[in-house]
Amino acid sequence: MGLFRSFWLGGFESAHHINQRGVRLDLVSATQHDVLVDEDYARLRRHGFRTVREGMRWPLIDRQRRLDFSSVEPMLAAAERHGIEIIWSLCHYGWPEDLDHYSAAFVGRFARYAAAAARFIADRSDAVPFYTPINEISFFAWAAAEVGYIHPRERERGARLKAQLVRAAIAAMEAIWEVDPRARMVHVDPLIHVVTPAGRPDLARAAADQRASQFDAWDMLAGGLQPELGGHPRYLDIIGLNYYHANQWEYPDQRLRWEDDPRDPRWMSLHLLLREVYHRYGRPLLISETSHFGAGRSRWLCEVAGEVHRARESGVPVEGLCIYPVIDRPDWDDPEHWHHSGLWDLRPGSGDRLERVACEEYLEALGQAQALLPA
Repeated sequence: MGLFRSFWLGGFESAHHINQRGVRLDLVSATQHDVLVDEDYARLRRHGFRTVREGMRWPLIDRQRRLDFSSVEPMLAAAERHGIEIIWSLCHYGWPEDLDHYSAAFVGRFARYAAAAARFIADRSDAVPFYTPINEISFFAWAAAEVGYIHPRERERGARLKAQLVRAAIAAMEAIWEVDPRARMVHVDPLIHVVTPAGRPDLARAAADQRASQFDAWDMLAGGLQPELGGHPRYLDIIGLNYYHANQWEYPDQRLRWEDDPRDPRWMSLHLLLREVYHRYGRPLLISETSHFGAGRSRWLCEVAGEVHRARESGVPVEGLCIYPVIDRPDWDDPEHWHHSGLWDLRPGSGDRLERVACEEYLEALGQAQALLPA
């Protein structure tokens, strides 16, 4: 038996942060997944998906110290109807605006919210629950506090925010286990590979340090890095790896072009990256996000599936592969631009409804991949 109900997972974009324009995003609402969740789950079941990744929207739920989980109820009800298992992200980059993100109150309030979420789920389901306390801790800290890409758009404070997010995640896990000791934790971050620029051996250390930073949050959670944060091996349960075509680059930021043929010889095959993570931590792995956009979707999925199959054949316990997003999503900073990255694109239909339009070539590639990695 696998770790999840199905090896193939569908991920629904749930980013809920404040973007560069100062606008609070709500991708669950922008894709109308909040109102069309029943149809979305029915569609996934027909294609062999029984496990999904969803996000609870902390700023929407936690208002003036009152917790309102009514936005979660439709997803739970639809999941029950269609036999779908949910991995819940409790924080997808956004937090209540009245909170100082570096304060002790941030940690305490997140733990209170996590406990209430676990109680809400436990009261409505007998299944073993899965949670991602904070989505992409390392990326979150980099984007929000190192390079100023998303709110609060700070610079050179990434290490401080990363440590704070780890504290909050640990507190949340303890709070969840107080409610339901069976709960499993999936800690998600990008899987990357960084190489030294040709002819620049003086940059080898910088490239290596940048590459090694992908392990920071997992090491902190396990207690191997900054043990004063309270980390312990019990906190590092399932490791989620987000992997896209831009996840390999030459230091500091020159992308290795996946689409080139022949490919840059410094490109590292995914099965080798997966083996490295498994040998480092000895934990079950999940490809928690992967997809491409436009015409490259099918080729990308077939390559990733082949690499995952190769990793599993060599003994690396990859427990699932999540297509993310499984329905299309708008750009964070330009809501008029859609990425065309899902199994279903979204197009205006009757009234204000966003119709789900199948990308037949991508679905055909999914079928081939599922034959290799059965659902």
